[in-house]
Amino acid sequence: MDQTKRRPRKQGWRFVLLALALAVAISGLVRSLWIDVYFIPSESMEPLFGTGDRILVSRIDFDAEPIRRGDVVVFDGRGTYAPLNSGKGPVLDAASAVAQWLGVAGSETTYVKRVIGLPGDQVVCCDEQGRLTVNGQILEEPYLYPGDAASAQKFNVVVPADRLWLLGDHRSQSADSRSLLGAPGGGMVPLDRIIGRPVQIIWPLDRFAAVPRPAEAGTTGAGTTTKNGQ
Repeated sequence: MDQTKRRPRKQGWRFVLLALALAVAISGLVRSLWIDVYFIPSESMEPLFGTGDRILVSRIDFDAEPIRRGDVVVFDGRGTYAPLNSGKGPVLDAASAVAQWLGVAGSETTYVKRVIGLPGDQVVCCDEQGRLTVNGQILEEPYLYPGDAASAQKFNVVVPADRLWLLGDHRSQSADSRSLLGAPGGGMVPLDRIIGRPVQIIWPLDRFAAVPRPAEAGTTGAGTTTKNGQ
């Protein structure tokens, strides 16, 4: 009698485990092909994203329309932003790996920044009014963190083919392409390292909102003489 009573329980647990495994497999497939969850670990993209935000990232948005200046992108920084981890990510324990997969912890090799320079662009900081110029034109940056300068660090870069020059919106708090000017690759991120575009803030709930794709960042007028001859 005891054995006959236990069999339905065993079958029930097997069904639950099978259903759980199937759900994880489907979730993994969706996240690898369509949409994923990421955690914002810093203030580098304020005011658009705050520390602790969880965002949905579409992997397919850039399939229909190429990346343009002003887009916000999530990317794999191994070999560029994380040069010491070139080709390899940090060794994770199981708890850290699960936390990153669930989008409740940040990754040391995944970043979110804004596209400032496209392949072939010359990006310069700064003109006499402290503005960035792209190909000699003043770059309009309405997304900058209030009170921040376009950059306290001067640079004059030409973006190679198939690469991007990326900066955070909160420039005074962002480690970005500027931080790697002397490193191999000069902070330029290959296009094939782009994971996708943030499309939704899902946490915290009081910040739940869609993240619309911005219009292409415009340039106006001719850039004036730059500081220090740059």
